Amino acid sequence: MAESEGPTRRTPRRAGLRPFGIGETKPHHFLEIFRTVWENKRHPLFAYRILRDGVCDGCALGTTGMRDFTMKGVHLCTVRLNLLKLNTADALDIRYLEDVSRLRGMSSRDLRDLGRLPYPMVRRRGEPGFRRVSWDDALDLVAGGIRKTSPDRICFFVTSRGVTNETYYVAQKAARFLGTNHVDNSSRVCHAPSTTGMKQTLGVAASTCSYSDWIGTDLLVFFGSDVPNNQPVTTKYMYYAKERGTRIAVVNPFRELGLERYWVPSVPRSALVGTRLADDFFLVHTGGDIAFINGVLKHLIEMDAVDPTFIREHTDGFSDLVRGLGAQPWEDLERYSGLDRTQMRRFAEMYAKARTAVFVWSMGITQHRFGVDNVKAIVNLALARGMVGRERCGLMPIRGHSGVQGGAEVGCVPNLLPGGDSIATSRARVEAVWGFRVPEIPGHTAVQMVEAAARGEVDVFYAVGGNFLETLPEPDFVREALGRVPLRVHQDLVLTTQMLVDPADTVVLLPAQTRYEQRGGGTETSTERRIYFSPEVPGPRVGEAMAEWEILMRVAERARPDSRDGIHFEDAQRIREEIARVVPAYGGIENLREKGDAVQWGGSRLCEDGRFPTPDGRARFSRVVPPETHLPEGGFLLSSRRGKQFNSMVQRDVDPMIGARRDAVLMNPGDAEAMGLREGDPVEVRSEVGRFAGRVKLIRIKPRNLQMYWPEANAVLRRGIADPECGIPDYNAVVTLAPLRGRVEVAA
Repeated sequence: MAESEGPTRRTPRRAGLRPFGIGETKPHHFLEIFRTVWENKRHPLFAYRILRDGVCDGCALGTTGMRDFTMKGVHLCTVRLNLLKLNTADALDIRYLEDVSRLRGMSSRDLRDLGRLPYPMVRRRGEPGFRRVSWDDALDLVAGGIRKTSPDRICFFVTSRGVTNETYYVAQKAARFLGTNHVDNSSRVCHAPSTTGMKQTLGVAASTCSYSDWIGTDLLVFFGSDVPNNQPVTTKYMYYAKERGTRIAVVNPFRELGLERYWVPSVPRSALVGTRLADDFFLVHTGGDIAFINGVLKHLIEMDAVDPTFIREHTDGFSDLVRGLGAQPWEDLERYSGLDRTQMRRFAEMYAKARTAVFVWSMGITQHRFGVDNVKAIVNLALARGMVGRERCGLMPIRGHSGVQGGAEVGCVPNLLPGGDSIATSRARVEAVWGFRVPEIPGHTAVQMVEAAARGEVDVFYAVGGNFLETLPEPDFVREALGRVPLRVHQDLVLTTQMLVDPADTVVLLPAQTRYEQRGGGTETSTERRIYFSPEVPGPRVGEAMAEWEILMRVAERARPDSRDGIHFEDAQRIREEIARVVPAYGGIENLREKGDAVQWGGSRLCEDGRFPTPDGRARFSRVVPPETHLPEGGFLLSSRRGKQFNSMVQRDVDPMIGARRDAVLMNPGDAEAMGLREGDPVEVRSEVGRFAGRVKLIRIKPRNLQMYWPEANAVLRRGIADPECGIPDYNAVVTLAPLRGRVEVAA
């Protein structure tokens, strides 16, 4: 649809009459600005330069400085402000590490507040704490441990914490240089179902559209996503979309307050009176998305509201999908989704009237044992009406962290090489550039690494950031597994709780620089596939911290000194030049050198004019069946949520979006009344693997559904349950709830 044909411009409805939302449960953006100034008072100029010149290390919207490519004006969100302190912190006093027993009662936030890691540190079995060593000693120790074992017993994991494409690329190349494909990144627990499901159905593993397609689309739908909390800048996009007449719908178990109304601080009118964002909510059961979407598709077919021309000319599998839908009774779809067929009809009618639509989803869709099928169901919905490859149309798995989109694309995954192709099909191409053999057998996923460690099958575990104790289910099991690894290497900015797990033999801490300190700058890839250059920012440096990619390179060089030319890079520019040679879609990354430089691989939209990069050029419908979930008497469907945090980094005890504390058990008022519970009552959530003591928080959530904050919820989530196609852990559970008498401590 051409821009001139877009909806009529209108003023979005205000959220209320209170100026600036005073007294409302909401983020207080201007207070956050003052808090940020105070927290960075020791290095105000450095903090300002980071905000002015660096690419945001928060979510994957890719703000350059305080602006982006989507619209004019300043974009500065609380996620970025809260992370700023991590980039400007001074060095911690290493005497804290002399005896780790004094640190064990501290939360991860308390450990971060101690300051940045300034020097390499080593702790051996039986020692009370860490001692400082030189870089030469630390690198020799790690390289020696690698040489002592076989490649199949070495694992690398890279987190999303401000990590650049250059670091991801060198990490996976170093792993393969050392002979292992056991390398993974944190997108494994976020969007692995998205890349898998979209690759199988569309031939692409990334967003098919740009953020600008939100603005003026007829219909914008969010599935299992709370973007005001996790990607706050998107609220400005939604404001201008509403101004252009866009209708916004939300499919989610919880009627998220931030999606209902929001005060966008950089839009004067919205900052003053707020904005009503979502027009409609469809409260499905946790895990009920496939049943809901299949019901919508049945209605669309009955209404003759699909696009037969697009289906005939550009897709396969539609007739099989129709047969599959015919075998699914309405009664089952209603029971599994939690919505009756009239509500599915209401969504179908809204969609049928839309000439354009964009579907956005996040971890409420992906973090299930059937996450890939969830994604395929959304793809079915888009293909049925040809909502792919056109202006203001598309499918967008929105990323919550700035590094993860590029991490997989440059090869930091166990089963694919740079460029996104399988090891078998792309080994020869990659080996021709690298000059060494690539291991043939696919490696472990992050979850499989922990399982292998528990079995005693890992001798070296090298973690670039991250904290498995706070990201994976059953943290007690994870702690035990990490404690069995003879050599653990933690390359990071700050202390984390997993560093304090007693060594089986040796633990090494390697101090890393932030993306803003990385010599030669670095790049990140946003949700919309735009590769941004983030320059090195002048300012103070912490101790002997080194660029992340350089540490990984030096370790590999020392482990195999006779072949060091195969892994050596003189600077970050050389890495970008090699990425351009190995990853065809990343052509142009080698020309990014200054602030504001960017290139969007694939252009504004993928799959334009119905041309899909599949073997036959056609997209594929998928026959997906709703998962059966049987709730026992008194049982609840539990899912996890994020509060005032970035990934597992909790920043505040209270969630400003809904006013809940970290020990909150979010439940429906009717469910609470039936159990004789009131707001604030102590309760215990029980599963087959653990228990959690918290307090009731009454919210507008689907009956028989609960939500708890993550990572606290990991205590009642079972490990070993994952999507069979992509390996993402299931972050949901069937639990029971019981009143708890006595005092309840806030979860650490």
